[in-house]
Amino acid sequence: MSDTPPQIVNADNQPEIERLMGDHWGAAFTPMTPSMRPGGGSLGINRMRVPPGHAAVPFHAHRKEDEAFFVLSGRGVFRYGEEPLREVGPGDCISCPAGTGVAHQLANPFDEDFVYLAIGAFDPDEVCTYPDNGKIMVRGIGQVGRMTTAPYMDGEPDLPKLLADWQG
Repeated sequence: MSDTPPQIVNADNQPEIERLMGDHWGAAFTPMTPSMRPGGGSLGINRMRVPPGHAAVPFHAHRKEDEAFFVLSGRGVFRYGEEPLREVGPGDCISCPAGTGVAHQLANPFDEDFVYLAIGAFDPDEVCTYPDNGKIMVRGIGQVGRMTTAPYMDGEPDLPKLLADWQG
């Protein structure tokens, strides 16, 4: 018996992980590619189930990771940059290329679950920006926060520590 996740999984046999936050945020997801990362791959697919009145994640833009979404059932709304909101439904495939600075978000304002496949890479050096609230996520250091602008040399001493410590 192997501890390696299977190469083939059935969506109905995979555990669903629920991550709801408050009355309007979060979703349940089912990992569909559990063997991908342990096997050295980076592509991942999650089956997402967004309850009525929820958005799975905030409006965000990826620097490095393309994302695609394929709607399986229910209806949702898609927000993409400054474009008008669009209703999406079964059979719709949504493409969100990385590096454009254009943010995206899916939500469910309807009265039934909205179910779709979320497809994308998991880049360890990904950076996401959140234009609605000024947050930035830097995956490589495991941080989400806000940046403030500072001059390049701000906070540096007059005598660099390296020179102050040199005993040569």
